[in-house]
Amino acid sequence: MTTIQPPARSQEAPPRQTPQKRSVSIQNILFLIAVLLVILFSLAPILWQLLTSFKVNQDIAAIPNVYFPSRYTLQHYIEIFNRRPFLNYMLNSAFVAISSTLLCLALGTPAAYALARLKVKGERIILAIVLIVTLFPYILLFIGLLEIVRTFGLANNYLALIIPYTAINIPLTILVMRSFFQQLPRDLEDSAKVDGYNTWGMLTKILLPLTTPALVTTGILAFIAAWNEFIFALTFITRESMKTIPVAVAQISGTAVFEIPYGALAAATVIGTLPLVALVLLFQRRIVQGLTAGAVKG
Repeated sequence: MTTIQPPARSQEAPPRQTPQKRSVSIQNILFLIAVLLVILFSLAPILWQLLTSFKVNQDIAAIPNVYFPSRYTLQHYIEIFNRRPFLNYMLNSAFVAISSTLLCLALGTPAAYALARLKVKGERIILAIVLIVTLFPYILLFIGLLEIVRTFGLANNYLALIIPYTAINIPLTILVMRSFFQQLPRDLEDSAKVDGYNTWGMLTKILLPLTTPALVTTGILAFIAAWNEFIFALTFITRESMKTIPVAVAQISGTAVFEIPYGALAAATVIGTLPLVALVLLFQRRIVQGLTAGAVKG
């Protein structure tokens, strides 16, 4: 009786790692190192301010520098709230920034829709003007705005800040929202017209809910710009109870003439930045959706 033996399996040599795979792994490592260096470079000033706000004065003035202190204090935060109405400054900034942001969205969104969907005469010229205004340095408008504020008696009035902030941020709102409206299919508008919607109803009830990520992204950009603005707020508002957070931080002084309160300045900077950080973290998903959609469009 003969038995059939299975054919001997050929022993294959283990695949060698090609130089290409090695180069890919090295590229990944270098890319990771580059990303970490960029993150460190970006976050180092923030970390330095945060640590300085918790340092005691001896560690702040120490030579050589104490980068990671062993002693921490909350005295700088207590000091800025005890010496000045810092909470009131934050509420002033919030009121001005929220008002200008809502006005930007309320005025810029219909204009963006009109330029994206409706047949407007001179559309290219209007878009060119909007783009030029976006790139125009707003500091050059300072003298003209100062004369307007004097003429209309808007000094120490929040309108002296809300109106310029709105005018400065509307062009950016128009450009961003227009790109998102162009992404939406026209079939939605055709169906809405069949159902009896007019242009305004179609915009508010159908299109705006679909562009929520764009509204959030644009609104946050306008809010940050209004929150951080300094020159107009310093010049047009001189009443102590109406000052905004950047002006209040810049005017923090020490107990002596030549003393620079680094700890109090760092604490005030951290407090003034926290609302922006919280806002971005709260709407992080919407911002990512808006930026991704904009990148796909681009």
